[in-house]
Amino acid sequence: MENGFTANDLRSVKTRKDLINLSHSRGINLRKEERNLRYEQELKQLQAQLVVLQRYIQEKKLRVAVIFEGRDAAGKGGSIKRFKEHLNPRTMRLVALTKPTEVERGQWYFRRYIKHLPNPGEIVFFDRSWYNRAVVEPVMGFCNKKEYKAFMNQVPEFEHMLNEDGVHVIKFWFSISKKEQLKRFNKRQSNPLKQWKYSEVDEMGQKLWDKYTYYKEQMFSRTHTPFSPWVIVQANSKRTARLESIRYLLSQFEYPGKSRTKTVISPDPEKVTRFYRGMTQTDI
Repeated sequence: MENGFTANDLRSVKTRKDLINLSHSRGINLRKEERNLRYEQELKQLQAQLVVLQRYIQEKKLRVAVIFEGRDAAGKGGSIKRFKEHLNPRTMRLVALTKPTEVERGQWYFRRYIKHLPNPGEIVFFDRSWYNRAVVEPVMGFCNKKEYKAFMNQVPEFEHMLNEDGVHVIKFWFSISKKEQLKRFNKRQSNPLKQWKYSEVDEMGQKLWDKYTYYKEQMFSRTHTPFSPWVIVQANSKRTARLESIRYLLSQFEYPGKSRTKTVISPDPEKVTRFYRGMTQTDI
């Protein structure tokens, strides 16, 4: 078959890589498949490094909290899934809290999060965190001005205490454009397997975009500190965001075997960077 595959060709294919090699020999364009293969290979290598890092965290009894924040549909959940996919569940947890109970609303705001902080030798992923009060709650009217002001005053001191006590806190902000957010919202609504992700809060994300931007900028300005910096991840490409955020986490620890890895550990500085006032942001 000219410029195509024969039945015998396809019978000889065992892996995706075999298919790509065969396509090259036949002059067939499989760019998408090649991109997919490169992504999967890169992800697999980085996930293998996460397994090594987790073992190091366990042996050294480190406490690591990784916070994922960002606008709705920024890709936080998908990235967390890739982070924890092959990790040992005995020393790893995912925390995704629902709205506070009546009792919790009468407690110190940070109390409900403190009990979920990592134990020695453990890594905890927060799918949203105490920073709900910095952006989502004031935007949606879920807290009053007094509660917001108290939180913004207290959070740097709270994180300073965590730092002094030896807890490693890494704060990711996944940054997407307004156009990309709308595109993802539309996909959620049209996909029956993802419709559960879409809520009234999501719907308001587009209408209140500028308000979200204001509170996001206030959060960066007042809670970005030397001991607990904000790390901005350019997330219009989900795959790039996943790979680069994993690289950033790996880059923060000097674990055995790191220098011998066959993949790039250092994140791309154009895709992942610490917040600073003059930076160009996607979700302004």
